Amino acid sequence: MSESADQPAVTSRSVARGLGTTVLARLGAVVEIVAQPLYVLMFGLAGYGLYAVLWATINLLENIFDTGMTSAMQRTVPQSASDAEAAAALRTAMIFGVGPCIVVAALIAFFAADLAPLLNVAPKDRPLVTPAIQIFVWALPLWAFVEIATSALRARMVFGAEIRLRIIWEQVIRLVFAAIFFAIGFGLKGLFIAHLCSLAITAILCVRLLARHYSFADLWRGPWVTETARNTFWAGLSILPSNIIARLFGDAPALILNLLLPGAAGAAAAALFTIARKLSSVVQLVRIAFVYVMAPLAASAERQDRAQVADIYAYATRLIAAIALPLAAVLAAGSASLLSLFGEQAQVAQGAVVILLFARAAEAVLGISAPVLQVVAAFRHQLTASIFGVAIAVGTGWLIVGHLDALTGVTLATSIGLVMMAAIPMLQLAMTEKLHPFDRQFPAVALRGAGITFAAGIAALLVSRLPDPIALPLIILIAAASIWLAMRFALPIADRASLGKTGRRLRLLGGEA
Repeated sequence: MSESADQPAVTSRSVARGLGTTVLARLGAVVEIVAQPLYVLMFGLAGYGLYAVLWATINLLENIFDTGMTSAMQRTVPQSASDAEAAAALRTAMIFGVGPCIVVAALIAFFAADLAPLLNVAPKDRPLVTPAIQIFVWALPLWAFVEIATSALRARMVFGAEIRLRIIWEQVIRLVFAAIFFAIGFGLKGLFIAHLCSLAITAILCVRLLARHYSFADLWRGPWVTETARNTFWAGLSILPSNIIARLFGDAPALILNLLLPGAAGAAAAALFTIARKLSSVVQLVRIAFVYVMAPLAASAERQDRAQVADIYAYATRLIAAIALPLAAVLAAGSASLLSLFGEQAQVAQGAVVILLFARAAEAVLGISAPVLQVVAAFRHQLTASIFGVAIAVGTGWLIVGHLDALTGVTLATSIGLVMMAAIPMLQLAMTEKLHPFDRQFPAVALRGAGITFAAGIAALLVSRLPDPIALPLIILIAAASIWLAMRFALPIADRASLGKTGRRLRLLGGEA
């Protein structure tokens, strides 16, 4: 770590380098998708629904009471002039991000018996609700610590450090612990304990990684109230409303469905929405990987030259379009086969899966503007999309829930709000900062990509008529092939070349190399 250094130019190659390792780190989400059918098999749909509702609540509370510190570090740490300033940002984030979560967890544990009747669960799971809340609520401070710690690593542009944490310790070990506790006879309670164990191990390992990239000595010495500390605190508060609303779109629908439908039906509906959301998260993974990379790179580029921000913004949008659109089309066409992994009872969620997949694809293409807006625009601009997005979702839900079944209606309202919330920052950047990603190269990328997307979707639809054991691997193969075709034939040569060794190994350059 050095006190100061000349920053190299931020280019498409910078994005590509960070993207590869970040995608690997976020593959924990894919491991989580694979684990879901096993959880449903072990604990039943209604039991898994209770777990899904409590974890959704933890996520929502974490996004409220971390006071925006995970996002704030993406703005302040890359702009820090010294290791001491970076340590001050980390210290501020931990105090104001983890501290409130500890207090809230203690209050919820104390009032667990009063809160338990609010949840709709299967009758056989009712006695478990209060102890489950008392145990599982301590995931709140653990999760806040892990989120802030990994955000601190990304802010140092250490994009690959999450790989072992997210895939092995957070997801695989959770599944292993859950299976062990289930075999011992802990029942559904074992799933909550397994989750806590995996988070505790991940938190301990995060400390080791932070020690490599931050000066722990500077965490304790020097003044605690500094310009960097103030900037981190206010940056977090400014981004907090946007973060809360973004999390609402992911987790609130499961809670709403649980409250709308009584008893086991509420738990099952929450489980079905969670299954649909997990399947659509394969597409969401594309956007998240770019967002994690773009936030610190855009902040670094903004210090040097606004033109660098424009270049990586346009590049990221082209690459996202080439990956997310064919992936969403193939998964939507093969959604019936994918849902077969969760049992016949999950087929009623097919409409929700298709809606969420296309919404996540649109959000991915449009939504890369959000991290750019966070680091180049005034704080006040970051609230507009969140306010409009949630208002549109609530208004749409008010109109259509009751005309459609609860699961489809809530999912459609959520999806419309998601897309609008992703589109508004793009309009804001174009109007206030004169930045947009649709350069002269984009029309050709969009046209070729659309043709490949349509063909891949038709192929997956035909394959989905085959028996599920045959259809599933073919759908995965078609998805991979369609992404390769879109990247090879839709992207310009410079974009493919920016992928370096990966592009050459995948033969994306062809005869143009």
